[in-house]
Amino acid sequence: MSTASTRLPEGRYGRSSDRRADRRLKIAGAVLGAALLALIGFFFYHYVAKSEISAAVISFEASDDAVRVHLEVHKDAGASGYCTVRSQAADGAEVGRADFRFSGQATRIDKVVTLRTTAKGTTAELLGCHTD
Repeated sequence: MSTASTRLPEGRYGRSSDRRADRRLKIAGAVLGAALLALIGFFFYHYVAKSEISAAVISFEASDDAVRVHLEVHKDAGASGYCTVRSQAADGAEVGRADFRFSGQATRIDKVVTLRTTAKGTTAELLGCHTD
C-alpha cells in the first residue's frame, strides 16, 4: 500500500506565499491591537483621570417662572468649574438653561440654585459639569 503525498511537486506551481501572508497578517493584527489599546487608554484617561467635578440633582421644585434645584457637587479640593442645568415644559420644549459656578476648597457642596424659566418647568436636568 502506498501513501499519497500532500506536498506539491517542487517548482511546478511557483513559490507558496502562505508564509508571507501569515507574517503580514500578524503584523497588521499587532498594529491594530496596539492602536485599539492606545484608544482605550486615551478614553480611560479622559473620562476617569480628568473628572475633577461631578454633580447630581437631589430634588427640584417648579413654580411658574423658576425651578429651584438642589445640587450635590463633588469636586477636587481647589478645583473650580460650572454645572449646566436645564428645565423643560410638559410638551418637551426647553424653558430654561443656566450655568452655576462652584469653587473653593470644599470637596462636597450641597447647594440650592434657582433656574429662571420662560414658562412653568416640569423637569430639572443636569446636562454636565466642566472644570475651568
